[in-house]
Amino acid sequence: MQRDSVSVFVGLGANLGEARHALETAVKAIDQLPHTRVLQCSSFYRSAPVDATGPDYINAVVLIQTRLNAYALLRQFQAIENAAGRERPYRNAPRTLDVDMLLYGEAVIQSEHLMVP
Repeated sequence: MQRDSVSVFVGLGANLGEARHALETAVKAIDQLPHTRVLQCSSFYRSAPVDATGPDYINAVVLIQTRLNAYALLRQFQAIENAAGRERPYRNAPRTLDVDMLLYGEAVIQSEHLMVP
């Protein structure tokens, strides 16, 4: 990866369908994004939904290196979610896949479409 790349922490979660498979597929898809590579992936872990109902989530955190800007990366993450059948019927709804940008280098981003951290 070139010098202008940035380290990004990504949270993954799913609690519908084949949740573990959805996370494994997401990690592979992220690693195949342009100018991006996965450096590390945490163990998968289970957590109860917060402010929501439904089955427990399977979660992981991934460290990536990318040259994509935060908004381009967000669009790529949304495409990965959509490919996994992600729907957004209401806030905190159960989901087939959630891909969240937790940290984008040291940037603080507060916009209508993206909030980091």
